[in-house]
Amino acid sequence: MPQIELSAGTIDYQDTGGDGPVLVFCHGMPMNETQWRKVVPLLDGYRCVLPTLPLGGHRRPMAPGADLSQRGIALLLGEFLERLGLDDVTLVLNDWGGGQFLVSEGKAQRVARLVLVACEAFDNFPPGPAKAAAAVCRVPGAVWLLTRLMRVPAFRKSRNGYGGMSLRGIPDEIMADWFAPATRSRAIRRDFAKFATSAPRREVLLAWSERLRDFDRPVLVVWATEDRLMPREHGRRLAQLYPQGRLVEIADSSTLVPEDQPERLAEALTDFLTRTGAEPVRPAG
Repeated sequence: MPQIELSAGTIDYQDTGGDGPVLVFCHGMPMNETQWRKVVPLLDGYRCVLPTLPLGGHRRPMAPGADLSQRGIALLLGEFLERLGLDDVTLVLNDWGGGQFLVSEGKAQRVARLVLVACEAFDNFPPGPAKAAAAVCRVPGAVWLLTRLMRVPAFRKSRNGYGGMSLRGIPDEIMADWFAPATRSRAIRRDFAKFATSAPRREVLLAWSERLRDFDRPVLVVWATEDRLMPREHGRRLAQLYPQGRLVEIADSSTLVPEDQPERLAEALTDFLTRTGAEPVRPAG
């Protein structure tokens, strides 16, 4: 897997390559690029780039002093785009919504479009049931305990936790892969806790959200109708907040739309890209 050295540390990423329009996919906590494993193969003609951000599922610990706050991770994402020379990017978010802060920080020059798929928004950082987990992560040793509890099927599949993020259920091997780095590395558990406890105060989040009105490029908001974490009204509000926002709702899905409805998500994404001038590039002949 390719790697790139950034200010916070070494970041892994996948890159399908090709001459097509660039799509950059971001994941949730503590997930990795496999969150999109069902969707990327459906996007022939596009260059898909998938960084593994330091949200707890990353394979290499960051520098001890790295800024792993919501704002810090957004700026790190911007640094990733700059270092790889990625321009005219379509930035796709699911679950983690902090990539939007590239806009509020005035660092979204390389982003031509946003696709917001059932993600954190407004003051919903972290979302609903995850607030309790974030509070627990402030306790020394709590992340270690969490990694052990995730081995217990009843805990792993609880509808009040990760089990509630997918109506289809996240395969055990995928979940194990997401938690493996924190299971084996104290430094990654440190990073996990830093990010999990980093959400700013509600008034700060809402002030950052107001700045999103400045993003005058196309935005597709894809919301899941059975989502327990991301309020349904947030989808409508986001589509209204962005000057060029458009809402698509997908039924029979929870937060992880790439897991529950990958074909319908890929269809909505391809339609949006084509409508906004990002046609796929097909091989000659």
